[in-house]
Amino acid sequence: MREVVLDTETTGLDPAEGHRIVEIGCVELRNLVPTGRTYQTYLNPERDMPPQAFAVHGLSESFLAGHPVFAAVVDDLLGFLGDGRLVIHNAEFDLRFLNAELGRLGRPAVPPSSALDTLQLARRKHPGAPASLDALCRRYGVDTSERGQHGALLDARLLAEVYLHLKGGRQPSLVLAGPGPVAPAQSPARPPRTPRPARPHAPSEAEAAAHAAFIDALTKPIWRR
Repeated sequence: MREVVLDTETTGLDPAEGHRIVEIGCVELRNLVPTGRTYQTYLNPERDMPPQAFAVHGLSESFLAGHPVFAAVVDDLLGFLGDGRLVIHNAEFDLRFLNAELGRLGRPAVPPSSALDTLQLARRKHPGAPASLDALCRRYGVDTSERGQHGALLDARLLAEVYLHLKGGRQPSLVLAGPGPVAPAQSPARPPRTPRPARPHAPSEAEAAAHAAFIDALTKPIWRR
Protein backbone atom coordinates (compact mmCIF):
# COMPACT_ATOMS: atom_id res chain seq x y z
CA MET A 1 0.00 0.00 0.00
CA ARG A 2 1.42 3.37 -1.04
CA GLU A 3 0.95 6.33 1.31
CA VAL A 4 2.43 9.82 1.40
CA VAL A 5 3.16 11.53 4.72
CA LEU A 6 2.67 15.27 4.18
CA ASP A 7 3.42 18.35 6.25
CA THR A 8 3.31 22.08 5.54
CA GLU A 9 4.65 25.29 7.05
CA THR A 10 2.62 28.45 6.60
CA THR A 11 2.54 32.18 7.28
CA GLY A 12 -0.34 31.80 9.72
CA LEU A 13 -3.32 29.78 10.84
CA ASP A 14 -6.08 30.55 8.35
CA PRO A 15 -5.90 30.72 4.53
CA ALA A 16 -9.16 32.70 4.56
CA GLU A 17 -7.16 35.56 6.12
CA GLY A 18 -4.63 35.53 3.29
CA HIS A 19 -2.09 33.19 4.83
CA ARG A 20 -0.10 30.97 2.47
CA ILE A 21 2.04 27.84 2.42
CA VAL A 22 5.79 28.45 2.61
CA GLU A 23 7.10 24.87 2.70
CA ILE A 24 5.81 21.43 1.75
CA GLY A 25 7.49 18.18 2.78
CA CYS A 26 6.44 14.66 1.78
CA VAL A 27 7.73 11.15 2.54
CA GLU A 28 6.64 8.13 0.52
CA LEU A 29 5.68 4.93 2.36
CA ARG A 30 5.15 1.42 1.07
CA ASN A 31 3.42 -0.85 3.57
CA LEU A 32 4.23 1.65 6.35
CA VAL A 33 7.97 1.70 5.54
CA PRO A 34 9.70 4.78 4.00
CA THR A 35 10.96 4.02 0.50
CA GLY A 36 13.58 6.79 0.51
CA ARG A 37 11.61 8.93 -1.95
CA THR A 38 10.79 12.40 -0.63
CA TYR A 39 9.50 15.70 -1.95
CA GLN A 40 10.35 19.07 -0.44
CA THR A 41 10.06 22.65 -1.63
CA TYR A 42 10.09 26.13 -0.17
CA LEU A 43 7.51 28.53 -1.59
CA ASN A 44 7.37 32.26 -2.09
CA PRO A 45 4.10 33.21 -0.36
CA GLU A 46 3.99 36.59 -2.17
CA ARG A 47 3.35 38.33 1.13
CA ASP A 48 5.07 39.32 4.37
CA MET A 49 6.07 36.89 7.12
CA PRO A 50 4.39 37.54 10.49
CA PRO A 51 6.79 37.38 13.47
CA GLN A 52 4.73 34.63 15.15
CA ALA A 53 5.11 32.34 12.12
CA PHE A 54 8.81 33.16 11.71
CA ALA A 55 9.38 32.13 15.34
CA VAL A 56 7.93 28.69 14.53
CA HIS A 57 9.80 27.78 11.33
CA GLY A 58 12.47 30.46 10.89
CA LEU A 59 11.65 31.08 7.20
CA SER A 60 12.06 34.78 6.46
CA GLU A 61 10.38 36.81 3.75
CA SER A 62 13.76 37.57 2.14
CA PHE A 63 14.74 33.88 2.08
CA LEU A 64 11.45 32.78 0.54
CA ALA A 65 11.54 35.53 -2.09
CA GLY A 66 14.13 33.52 -3.98
CA HIS A 67 11.95 30.40 -4.24
CA PRO A 68 9.14 29.48 -6.65
CA VAL A 69 5.48 30.31 -6.17
CA PHE A 70 2.98 27.48 -5.70
CA ALA A 71 1.83 27.61 -9.33
CA ALA A 72 5.34 26.75 -10.49
CA VAL A 73 5.53 23.52 -8.47
CA VAL A 74 1.93 22.31 -8.44
CA ASP A 75 2.42 19.71 -11.18
CA ASP A 76 5.51 18.23 -9.51
CA LEU A 77 3.71 18.12 -6.18
CA LEU A 78 0.58 16.43 -7.52
CA GLY A 79 2.73 14.02 -9.48
CA PHE A 80 4.51 12.97 -6.30
CA LEU A 81 1.26 12.65 -4.35
CA GLY A 82 -0.29 10.52 -7.09
CA ASP A 83 -3.21 8.42 -5.91
CA GLY A 84 -1.59 7.37 -2.63
CA ARG A 85 -3.41 8.00 0.64
CA LEU A 86 -2.17 11.08 2.48
CA VAL A 87 -1.04 10.74 6.10
CA ILE A 88 -1.23 14.11 7.89
CA HIS A 89 -1.12 15.21 11.52
CA ASN A 90 -4.15 17.47 12.00
CA ALA A 91 -5.18 16.91 8.40
CA GLU A 92 -7.91 19.54 8.43
CA PHE A 93 -5.32 22.31 8.84
CA ASP A 94 -2.99 21.22 6.03
CA LEU A 95 -5.79 20.34 3.63
CA ARG A 96 -7.40 23.77 4.08
CA PHE A 97 -4.13 25.43 3.04
CA LEU A 98 -3.41 22.98 0.23
CA ASN A 99 -6.91 23.29 -1.19
CA ALA A 100 -6.78 27.09 -0.92
CA GLU A 101 -3.64 27.06 -3.07
CA LEU A 102 -5.21 24.64 -5.56
CA GLY A 103 -8.38 26.72 -5.66
CA ARG A 104 -6.44 29.83 -6.67
CA LEU A 105 -5.26 27.91 -9.73
CA GLY A 106 -8.63 26.39 -10.56
CA ARG A 107 -7.40 22.90 -9.65
CA PRO A 108 -9.63 20.27 -8.00
CA ALA A 109 -9.50 20.13 -4.23
CA VAL A 110 -8.02 17.20 -2.35
CA PRO A 111 -11.00 15.48 -0.64
CA PRO A 112 -10.75 14.91 3.12
CA SER A 113 -11.53 11.23 2.52
CA SER A 114 -8.15 10.81 0.83
CA ALA A 115 -6.25 11.65 4.03
CA LEU A 116 -5.68 9.76 7.26
CA ASP A 117 -5.44 12.11 10.24
CA THR A 118 -2.82 10.82 12.69
CA LEU A 119 -4.01 13.32 15.31
CA GLN A 120 -7.40 11.61 15.44
CA LEU A 121 -5.73 8.19 15.28
CA ALA A 122 -3.55 9.09 18.28
CA ARG A 123 -6.53 10.38 20.26
CA ARG A 124 -8.39 7.12 19.71
CA LYS A 125 -5.37 5.02 20.61
CA HIS A 126 -4.35 7.10 23.66
CA PRO A 127 -7.53 8.84 24.92
CA GLY A 128 -6.83 11.75 27.24
CA ALA A 129 -3.08 11.79 26.52
CA PRO A 130 -1.24 14.62 24.71
CA ALA A 131 -1.38 13.99 20.96
CA SER A 132 0.91 16.61 19.44
CA LEU A 133 3.73 15.38 17.21
CA ASP A 134 6.26 16.27 19.92
CA ALA A 135 4.29 14.35 22.56
CA LEU A 136 3.97 11.28 20.33
CA CYS A 137 7.69 11.34 19.56
CA ARG A 138 8.39 11.32 23.30
CA ARG A 139 5.89 8.50 23.88
CA TYR A 140 7.42 6.28 21.20
CA GLY A 141 11.05 7.26 21.69
CA VAL A 142 11.40 8.85 18.25
CA ASP A 143 14.63 10.87 18.03
CA THR A 144 13.92 14.61 17.64
CA SER A 145 17.46 15.83 18.25
CA GLU A 146 17.67 17.32 14.74
CA ARG A 147 14.50 19.31 15.27
CA GLY A 148 15.27 22.86 16.30
CA GLN A 149 12.53 24.79 14.55
CA HIS A 150 9.68 23.25 12.60
CA GLY A 151 10.49 22.05 9.10
CA ALA A 152 8.00 20.36 6.76
CA LEU A 153 10.25 17.56 5.51
CA LEU A 154 11.77 16.80 8.92
CA ASP A 155 8.33 16.78 10.53
CA ALA A 156 7.04 14.47 7.78
CA ARG A 157 9.91 12.07 8.51
CA LEU A 158 9.17 12.15 12.25
CA LEU A 159 5.47 11.61 11.55
CA ALA A 160 6.29 8.61 9.37
CA GLU A 161 8.02 6.99 12.36
CA VAL A 162 5.19 7.90 14.73
CA TYR A 163 2.63 6.57 12.25
CA LEU A 164 4.39 3.21 12.19
CA HIS A 165 4.06 3.00 15.99
CA LEU A 166 0.42 4.10 15.88
CA LYS A 167 -0.30 1.27 13.45
CA GLY A 168 1.32 -1.29 15.72
CA GLY A 169 5.04 -1.06 14.99
CA ARG A 170 7.31 -3.36 13.02
CA GLN A 171 6.56 -7.07 13.19
CA PRO A 172 9.83 -9.06 13.23
CA SER A 173 7.89 -12.24 12.45
CA LEU A 174 7.22 -10.86 8.97
CA VAL A 175 10.90 -10.35 8.12
CA LEU A 176 11.94 -12.72 5.34
CA ALA A 177 14.58 -15.27 6.29
CA GLY A 178 18.01 -15.14 4.71
CA PRO A 179 19.17 -17.56 2.00
CA GLY A 180 19.71 -21.22 2.76
CA PRO A 181 17.56 -23.97 4.23
CA VAL A 182 15.90 -23.38 7.54
CA ALA A 183 16.00 -26.23 10.03
CA PRO A 184 12.61 -27.19 11.40
CA ALA A 185 11.98 -26.11 14.94
CA GLN A 186 12.52 -28.85 17.51
CA SER A 187 10.10 -29.22 20.38
CA PRO A 188 11.84 -29.47 23.75
CA ALA A 189 11.76 -32.92 25.34
CA ARG A 190 9.13 -33.30 28.03
CA PRO A 191 9.75 -35.32 31.20
CA PRO A 192 7.55 -38.43 31.60
CA ARG A 193 4.34 -37.89 33.52
CA THR A 194 3.63 -39.73 36.74
CA PRO A 195 0.00 -40.92 36.80
CA ARG A 196 -2.02 -39.77 39.77
CA PRO A 197 -4.53 -42.00 41.54
CA ALA A 198 -8.18 -41.21 40.95
CA ARG A 199 -9.69 -38.90 43.53
CA PRO A 200 -12.88 -40.05 45.33
CA HIS A 201 -15.98 -38.05 44.40
CA ALA A 202 -18.77 -39.92 46.23
CA PRO A 203 -20.45 -37.92 49.06
CA SER A 204 -19.89 -38.95 52.63
CA GLU A 205 -22.75 -40.23 54.81
CA ALA A 206 -22.97 -36.83 56.50
CA GLU A 207 -23.14 -35.01 53.16
CA ALA A 208 -25.84 -37.40 51.90
CA ALA A 209 -27.89 -36.86 55.07
CA ALA A 210 -27.55 -33.08 54.80
CA HIS A 211 -28.69 -33.23 51.18
CA ALA A 212 -31.73 -35.34 52.08
CA ALA A 213 -32.68 -32.87 54.83
CA PHE A 214 -32.35 -29.99 52.37
CA ILE A 215 -34.67 -31.74 49.90
CA ASP A 216 -37.23 -32.43 52.65
CA ALA A 217 -37.41 -28.68 53.26
CA LEU A 218 -38.35 -27.93 49.63
CA THR A 219 -41.87 -27.84 48.17
CA LYS A 220 -42.31 -30.50 45.47
CA PRO A 221 -38.59 -30.99 44.85
CA ILE A 222 -37.78 -32.26 41.35
CA TRP A 223 -35.53 -34.96 42.89
CA ARG A 224 -38.68 -36.70 44.23
CA ARG A 225 -40.58 -36.76 40.91
